[in-house]
Amino acid sequence: MARVDAEPLAAADGRNLTSSYQKLDMQQRMLLKFEVEEFLFMEADLLDSRRYDEWLECLTDDIHYWMPIRRTTTAREVEREFTKPGGMAFFDDDKSVLALRVKRLAIGRAWAEDPPSRTRRLITNIKILGYDGEEVSVASNFQLYRSRLNSEEDNWIGRREDKLRRADGGFKLSQRHIYLEQTVILSQNMSSLF
Repeated sequence: MARVDAEPLAAADGRNLTSSYQKLDMQQRMLLKFEVEEFLFMEADLLDSRRYDEWLECLTDDIHYWMPIRRTTTAREVEREFTKPGGMAFFDDDKSVLALRVKRLAIGRAWAEDPPSRTRRLITNIKILGYDGEEVSVASNFQLYRSRLNSEEDNWIGRREDKLRRADGGFKLSQRHIYLEQTVILSQNMSSLF
């Protein structure tokens, strides 16, 4: 597992997210979980429908989009299983880099996506880890299926740790950390957004 559950979750400005969520009553927790699920399902649909410009609008300007590299380790070294922030990563992007990726897809400059992939994202096991009234920390599992050309298929499975921030009457994604189950990527490329 990527995070240590014993450490308190903190918002970008250091506020404790865990204690505020625990203070919500059952109805408030259910409503918050419904709102979070609706956002995550809508976001997955935007990506599957190749509506990348709309997806970009769902991101905060200070987003951190990160996928570390996973390594096979011994049981004694399990804390080294994933690379750390600032180290090597498949993705370590801010909004400007994500916007560039989207632009390349839109104008046909991404050779790995011409012809475009067909994707389907399944988002499951959504769990709210913390909430402070403005920012929600969320863990979820995902499966991203991609088919290209006539016979190329890829499957990625993993866990995402997101932070959603209240904005414009809903949520915007301010952080996505993606932890793949695979240690060896057999795909021809990693051009999909997770």
